[in-house]
Amino acid sequence: MSQCCRKIKDTVQKLASDHKDIHSSVSRVGKAIDRNFDSEICGVVSDAVWDSREKQQQILQTAIVEHLYQQGMLGVAEELCQESTLNVDLDFKQPFLELNRILEALHKQDLGPALEWAVSHRQRLLELNSSLEFKLHQLYFIRLLAGGPEKQLEALSYARHFQPFAVLHQREIQVMMGSLVYLRLGLEKSPYCHLLDSSHWAEIRETFTRDACSLLGLSVESPLSVSFASGCVALPVLMNIKAVIEQRQCTGVWSHKDELPIEIELGMKCWYHSVFACPILRQQTSDSNPPIKLICGHVISRDALNKLISGGKLKCPYCPMEQNPADGKRLIF
Repeated sequence: MSQCCRKIKDTVQKLASDHKDIHSSVSRVGKAIDRNFDSEICGVVSDAVWDSREKQQQILQTAIVEHLYQQGMLGVAEELCQESTLNVDLDFKQPFLELNRILEALHKQDLGPALEWAVSHRQRLLELNSSLEFKLHQLYFIRLLAGGPEKQLEALSYARHFQPFAVLHQREIQVMMGSLVYLRLGLEKSPYCHLLDSSHWAEIRETFTRDACSLLGLSVESPLSVSFASGCVALPVLMNIKAVIEQRQCTGVWSHKDELPIEIELGMKCWYHSVFACPILRQQTSDSNPPIKLICGHVISRDALNKLISGGKLKCPYCPMEQNPADGKRLIF
């Protein structure tokens, strides 16, 4: 009995010691989470950014619905619209429905809907310098080549579709015509085996998505995913700035809802608009302070122009030309 009691006591002490080590590690994890995660993330941005909470909710719901439509999750988007009582008209949905229908066909290697769409929008695609229609005809021709010698006559007949593109895509057309020589021997073992590469289907889907979105006035990437990715980069910097502002008690330094207190580098991928900084005031121009082009060709901000006016005249800060301030023209980049 005495031996059993000692054995139990030793086991309990060992378990208590092990538990103490584990408890110490677990408690450090909790402290690390508290130290690295701020529960008051919403406090980074002032409530003045949004017109109202209802407006904020509507913008967020619209962004989520647009993301779902763009990803082809039409059923989920419709369900969200019903449950959130968000009114989305057919004109908003139609471009996404058409885009997803054609992309789904391309996933099944069906070129018909995409070719029909490209032909009906030929003029606008040419204005964008798009080669989408040619690439679709090229891929259709390659599919015929993959059918072997039995499809040779059909391929030659289809080659007439390349006539409008002969000037811009002469080299590619020559390569496809040259591949006919090896059709009986098999393209897989010929110098033209690259034509049968399956990566062409992924490329045509990317090309169609890019050109169709440009034509329909849509962004290639979902605005929600771009905003989320940008927020992940910007949030830690903004939280540090917020802490510094609160520590130094200068909350008024960040009062504008349409600009940040510092510049945050998001990378070239997130550059969507040209930015002009006034060389005089060294401030970024905005809608309320746009860039103004002077008669001499130099460009300054409107605020700088107003400060340089003396006696109803303006002297350019870069050259000695005097001019009437009213002659300055607003620039839009």
